[in-house]
Amino acid sequence: MQHYSAKQIKKLEKLFRVNLINSCTGYKSANLIATKSKDGIENVAIFSSVTHLGSNPPLLGFILRPTTVERNTYDNLKKTGVFTVNHVSKKIFEDAHHTSAKYKNDISEFDKTALTPTYLDKFYAPYVSESPVKIGCSFKNEYFIEENNCLLIIGAIEHIYCSEEAQKEDGFLSLEDTETVTVNGLDGYALPKLLNRLEYARPKD
Repeated sequence: MQHYSAKQIKKLEKLFRVNLINSCTGYKSANLIATKSKDGIENVAIFSSVTHLGSNPPLLGFILRPTTVERNTYDNLKKTGVFTVNHVSKKIFEDAHHTSAKYKNDISEFDKTALTPTYLDKFYAPYVSESPVKIGCSFKNEYFIEENNCLLIIGAIEHIYCSEEAQKEDGFLSLEDTETVTVNGLDGYALPKLLNRLEYARPKD
């Protein structure tokens, strides 16, 4: 088994180190976060850090890299108070990946891909029409992470749109049915297969 100490990791070539550290923690969620500026310019960008924070109240969070450079997603959600989280599916993962390209703030990634903005229930931020699961969120808080100057953004879930065929009687969403993909590292996309759903684990007698 290959071994890297902290000292060795620091000396690794930059791209090798980035790929290693981004993939060693396992598969991550792949989501498109969409916002709209006060000037009406739509923005959409892929994130692999969206995570569940709680069910009551329903909260999610994601990590924003340091704001020492322009971050359209951050600027828009802070000024408008809303954003959407949209699952990346097998059909759109290539266009979703392209949203990581650095465009100027007056250019919408929707115009540079085949992704389509759609508006639901008068929510200010756009959803991604092609996404099988769409979540509308309001901005609740942010926490500065001093170890790497990143921000943890907290969003309250205001709306959920999902495929009726993918939802089970107990509320569970079968993401295998929606062909929602995951991301391994920065650029490795995978289509997971459900092994089984297990019962709530209790201590053994």
